[in-house]
Amino acid sequence: MARKTTITKDEFAAILSAYDLGTLRSFRPIAAGTVETNVLLKTERGRCVFRYYENRNREMALFETHLIRFLKARHYPCPAVLKDRRGQYVGIFRRKPFAIFEFAEGRHVAHPSSRQRRQLIEKVAELHKTTRGYRPPYMKYRMNYSVELCRRLAQRAAKRLGTTTARRKREWIERELAALDLPKSLPMGICHADFHFSNVLYKHGRFNALLDFDDANYTYLLFDLWGLVEYAAWHWQDDRVLNTRKARRVLREYARHRPLNRAERSHFFDVYKLGILFDAIWYFARGSADDFFEKRKIEYLNRMGRERFRRKLLGGGKGCT
Repeated sequence: MARKTTITKDEFAAILSAYDLGTLRSFRPIAAGTVETNVLLKTERGRCVFRYYENRNREMALFETHLIRFLKARHYPCPAVLKDRRGQYVGIFRRKPFAIFEFAEGRHVAHPSSRQRRQLIEKVAELHKTTRGYRPPYMKYRMNYSVELCRRLAQRAAKRLGTTTARRKREWIERELAALDLPKSLPMGICHADFHFSNVLYKHGRFNALLDFDDANYTYLLFDLWGLVEYAAWHWQDDRVLNTRKARRVLREYARHRPLNRAERSHFFDVYKLGILFDAIWYFARGSADDFFEKRKIEYLNRMGRERFRRKLLGGGKGCT
């Protein structure tokens, strides 16, 4: 967990003096979130959320605020970002960027019902339809998930650790990346890339808002679909079992709102493996070079093969039927 910054009441008052939000009445840190500092502010004009980017530069924060403004203009359910009196959406405090967002009502549900899961899948598909082909300003400052980025990160991680195990892991990741087939016909756009329950709000049992676009980036739209299937269908007690029945359920629901094209149906296997390889980067120090979590998952998928994977999860027809 990243180290969080403590901000005093006087400092918040000074920050808010640049906004038309009224006088600060109280503030409370929000426990959810492991990277950035989020604080609930109460002013005489209502509630809002202060987001302090602990590990992002100004350009990365601007990517997020531009994206959210794009989404809000198209009525996508996420909290709006608020501008100060100068029309700026990102400020600087102690040499780090911050933004202030409207407060979204609702609660986080650690174990959503099947109906609530379907609503989330629908809103993910809506996000993808809305942002397909959209390339926000400051996009180059984000980690846009690709084979090239994964390779660079693996090389960087191996160099940082400087061990034989790290070198062998890097070599394995590079071999697996070289085996991927990701044609240019795969649709690209904005993926949220983090559907942890703390980033989803339900109000009266219904989906109300998607929060925290801190990991959002321009990549294959299938990347978010990988995340949805992972959460719903991978058998974590046995890391070599994918529950294809649950996976098909996710894919069918998604296709009701955004049908997959031929290339996506044929190459979801490759994007799925790319997602696992990124996990191997995030947890690079875990396990030995010969036996670690992500390697076991990739080996399971390689034994299944692309065509069998497609048949089991997507069938032979159009969309996910």
